[in-house]
Amino acid sequence: MKFAPAVLAGLFLCQAPFAIAAVTPDLVLHGHLDGHDNQTYRSVPFDVPAGVTRISVEFSYTGKDEKTTIDLGLLGPDGFRGLDGFRGWSGGNKSRFTIGEIDATPSYLPGPIKSGRWSLLLGIPNIRAASQADYSANVYFSRDAERKADAVADEPLRDDAAWYRGDLHMHTGHSDGSCTSQSGKRAPCPLFLTAKEAAHRGLDFIAISDHNTISQAHDVRELQAYFDRLLLVPAREVTTFQGHANVFGSFAPLDFRVGTAAVPDWNALLGQIAAIGATVSINHPIRPSDERCMGCGWTPHPDVDYRQVQSIEIVNGMDADTPYSGIPFWQGLLDRGFRLTGVGGSDNHDSTQMASGVGSGQLGRPTTVVHAQALSSSAILAGIRSGEVFVDVAGTTDRALDFTAERGDSHAAMGGSLTAPAGSEIAFVVHVSNLASGRVEIIEDSKVTTPLPPDALTQADQTLHFKWRSDGKPHWLRANVRDGDGRLALIGNPIYVNR
Repeated sequence: MKFAPAVLAGLFLCQAPFAIAAVTPDLVLHGHLDGHDNQTYRSVPFDVPAGVTRISVEFSYTGKDEKTTIDLGLLGPDGFRGLDGFRGWSGGNKSRFTIGEIDATPSYLPGPIKSGRWSLLLGIPNIRAASQADYSANVYFSRDAERKADAVADEPLRDDAAWYRGDLHMHTGHSDGSCTSQSGKRAPCPLFLTAKEAAHRGLDFIAISDHNTISQAHDVRELQAYFDRLLLVPAREVTTFQGHANVFGSFAPLDFRVGTAAVPDWNALLGQIAAIGATVSINHPIRPSDERCMGCGWTPHPDVDYRQVQSIEIVNGMDADTPYSGIPFWQGLLDRGFRLTGVGGSDNHDSTQMASGVGSGQLGRPTTVVHAQALSSSAILAGIRSGEVFVDVAGTTDRALDFTAERGDSHAAMGGSLTAPAGSEIAFVVHVSNLASGRVEIIEDSKVTTPLPPDALTQADQTLHFKWRSDGKPHWLRANVRDGDGRLALIGNPIYVNR
C-alpha cells in the first residue's frame, strides 16, 4: 500500500505451470508422416466451439531417434489473414503451449478465441526417405470459469507436501511499481526485476498483484519457465473507492467499479470473484481512506458477505506492531464466526530497494508460510483456504511456527477444528524454530491468555504443551511468537473448537 494523492485502479492476471495427467483432453489429433513429407507443411484442422476462452496443446511425435523433426505453429479461422489468423510459431522449441484472450506462451499471440475451424501448422524440416513417424496432439479448451486449459499449464514446480514461503502482495511497472532507471530517473519497474529479487531471497512463490490490470499476464507466462524454482501465483489487486482486495487464481476479467449500476456494492464484486473460482483476500483493512491514500481503508457497506472472503491481510509491510495492523479487524471477524485465514504481504513497489535493505515495503517482508501439498498455484491457494498458514513478520528464511491440537483420536492443525463437549480437555502443542529467547502468547477469542510461562522459549527448536478445558461453546485459539525485544515475530492462524 502506497500513500499517494490518488490511487491507480487495476486488476491482475497471471499464470503458473499444472499436471496434465489428471486432465482429459477435449480433442486428440493423430497423424502419420513418411519420407514423402520431408520439407513440406501440413495443416491439422480442429474445430473450436463457441465460448472457449483458452486453448492448450500438447504435441508429441515418434522418430526422433532417426532425426525426424516436426515444427509446430497455430492458425486461427482466418489462416494467415487478419486478427483471427496466424497465432504463432514455436518451431521445434516447444511441445506444449497455451493461448488466451490476454496472454499466451511465448512464440504465440494472445487475443480473442473465435469459434470455427483452427489448424495446427506442422513444418517437417527433416524426415529420412525410409523413415516413418506418428504424431499426436492433445487439445484442451477452457470456457469462462472452467480451468482445463489453465490446469494443463499448472504443473507443480515441486510435488512434495511442505511449508512454502512466499509474498502475496507486490507491484511492478504494470501498475504503480517504479525503480531507478539507468540514467537515474524513476521509471516503471520491469516485472523481471521483482521475480529476480524474490528468487534471490529464496522465496518459493510470489503473487504480482498489480492494480486493476491484466497486462502483466504475458510477462508472467514468459518468466515462469525461467524461474522454475519460484512459483508465480495468479493475482491482481482489485482497487476500489471502498477498499482493496487481492484476487488469486483467476484469469478472467472482473468489473471492479464498485458503486456503479453495474457493480452496486462489494457483494456484487465478491459474487463475480466466486463465479470464476478465485480466492479473495482483503488488503490492509485498517488504513486511512482519504487524500493520503484513496480507498486504501476497508469502508464498504457493513452488510458485506464475508462468507465469500477467504483471507485477510493481517500484516502489510512493517505494520505488525502498529495501529495500522489488520490483526484486530481479522480477529473481530473470527469472533463473529467467520473462518478467515490471516496472511501477509509486503506491498512492495520497488524490488531494487531490497539489495540495500531500505524501504518500508521490502520484498518478502512479511513472508506468508503455507503448508501445501505441492508447489503449484492450485496447491498454494488450497493451503491458504485450509488455514494451515503462519506469517513470518521479519521475512526470515528459517523461523517456523506450528500449532496443533488433539482430543482423543481427533487431530487439528491451524485452520482445522475439533469438537469438545463441556468438561473435556484438548491438548495443544506449539512448535517454534529459531526464536530462542522469545515467548509464545496464546490468543483465545481475541484475548491474550497465559497457559505457558513467559520465558518458555530457551532453545532454537522447541515444543511446548498446554491443556485447555472446554465449556462446550464455540471458541478459537491461536499462537503468536514475540522475539526477545517483545516484537511480533510469528503470527499463527486459529484452531476452531465447536465451530
